[in-house]
Amino acid sequence: MKNYLADRTKLIDASGIRKVFALGATLEDPINLSIGQPEFDVPEPVKDAAIEAIRNGLNRYSQTAGEAAILEQLCPKVVAETGWDKPRVMLTNGVTGGLLLAFMALINPGDEIVVPDPYFVMYKHLVRMLGGTCVYVDSYPDFKLPVEKIAASVTDKTKLIILNSPSNPTGGVYSEDEIKAVVDIARKRDIILLSDEIYDMFSYEAEHLCIGKYYDKTVLFKGFGKSFGMTGWRMGYAACSEALASLMESMLMIQQYTFVCAPTPFQCALPTALAQDMRSYVEAYRVKRDTLYDGLKGTFKLHKPGGAFYMFAQKPDRYASATEFVKDAIAHNVLIIPGNVFSERDTHFRMCYTTSEEKLRQGAEILCRLANG
Repeated sequence: MKNYLADRTKLIDASGIRKVFALGATLEDPINLSIGQPEFDVPEPVKDAAIEAIRNGLNRYSQTAGEAAILEQLCPKVVAETGWDKPRVMLTNGVTGGLLLAFMALINPGDEIVVPDPYFVMYKHLVRMLGGTCVYVDSYPDFKLPVEKIAASVTDKTKLIILNSPSNPTGGVYSEDEIKAVVDIARKRDIILLSDEIYDMFSYEAEHLCIGKYYDKTVLFKGFGKSFGMTGWRMGYAACSEALASLMESMLMIQQYTFVCAPTPFQCALPTALAQDMRSYVEAYRVKRDTLYDGLKGTFKLHKPGGAFYMFAQKPDRYASATEFVKDAIAHNVLIIPGNVFSERDTHFRMCYTTSEEKLRQGAEILCRLANG
């Protein structure tokens, strides 16, 4: 039979996260620590704003960059976080949609993209489909930003350095010294930093540090899905300074021929979302983090995450790989993700603590029991 598929389809596989998520739908009352989806729902006032927009007929295309009134509210927020004068801002179909636009606008075949390992799974596959090469920089065992290794990895082919703080899958949060050191590398070699800050609200030990504050050749990606429980609404935004204005123009042109615009009625709910006080939600996740960490720390080798809602633990020694441990955990009704989904290693596994404290305690007990044999 004739092969009709493009060669690039051979470079990717079905998401390992989605495979486990789909499996969870077939199990009866699983302890689901798999997918990064908040268990809280969209706040009622935000739902009401979206419903009102729909009923008022705001269901057509918006401008490519988004509704002007919404962008006017986001710009001062970006200015306050970065200090940029007159930033460029556009709404995207989630942070992932924005990442695709930026990668398409920047990456040529043969370009090298420096990626700290572990990494968010999408980076690897998008770069490969566009003909780029990921240069993985190992951050094990403590998942701090590996500054010296990044410096050693930069070549004349380096197009981007990708940063993600707070991190998926480790929950790691970069320190100011680490950020400044990587900025120094990028500035000396005139390299763009791509900063994925989707989890900026979930920073538990210190105020979130926006990387754009330290370097004007940073393209920022932020979103609303994780922070407001609206992952299915696909609401994100990208921002850059005047130094990268041409990049934003290219992203807008690509948006015209792909996503067209972000969903208009959900755009109209964003001002209401921005007015919500979400501190109680963040505090609830701090408690969930501590519950899971306390349940595992005596048995597993792991670092207490400073942000996001993930934990990345080393497999028990008695298992040959993290994948084998994950299979055993799933057989015991605990859904977790093997670390090789996010890494060039198969030594760790990811847990997401977006479930009840009781489920977290149950899950930790089962995982510890398996680890101890």
